[in-house]
Amino acid sequence: MTYARAKPAVAATVGLAILALAGCGGAAKQKAETSCPTSGKQVTFPLLDRSKSYTVDVLTNFGRFDIRLDVQDSPCTTSSFAALVGKRFFDGTRFHRIVPGFVIQGGDPTGTGQGGPGYTVRDVPPPNAAYTKGVVAMAKTGVEPSGTSGSQFFVVTGADAGLGPQYAILGTVTKGLPVVERIGKLGNAANERPTRKVVVRRMIVTP
Repeated sequence: MTYARAKPAVAATVGLAILALAGCGGAAKQKAETSCPTSGKQVTFPLLDRSKSYTVDVLTNFGRFDIRLDVQDSPCTTSSFAALVGKRFFDGTRFHRIVPGFVIQGGDPTGTGQGGPGYTVRDVPPPNAAYTKGVVAMAKTGVEPSGTSGSQFFVVTGADAGLGPQYAILGTVTKGLPVVERIGKLGNAANERPTRKVVVRRMIVTP
């Protein structure tokens, strides 16, 4: 698979297409479903309330860090991610790509850099999007439109990844940045592979 590359390269990965609208049910159910466009597998999930704040607690075998979701700029991306967390999609997955001083990348159930949930969503990032230390964004292939995402995400560990506004912003690390920095040192810059097994034991969304 071809990857989008920028500085050392944000080997972005994950493919397939956008998200879903609940087709039937009463008025209450319709309000609870997303109307994000989709392609790939047809799915439905609750759309997060933009008036509220949501945090994803990420527990790894190297410690815990929290991600504050950016529901304002990325309503489809964050809602899809939260729904996958609720299904325990990420539990047991690994950070399969670690580039010291650049990013750590996970969210692939296959651990190969090629896997995903079978669909993608799209939130075009704002033109002033900055991928600085602690920013969490979604990976994509080089041929996919900007803002496309599935389940693979990356956390910036360098001061500035030097990327253009192509990657949907998932959120920002608000707690546990030293844990992210520690994980970020466990990689081989030459092949971008981890030198230690880093596993997501559990993710939980809290309002």
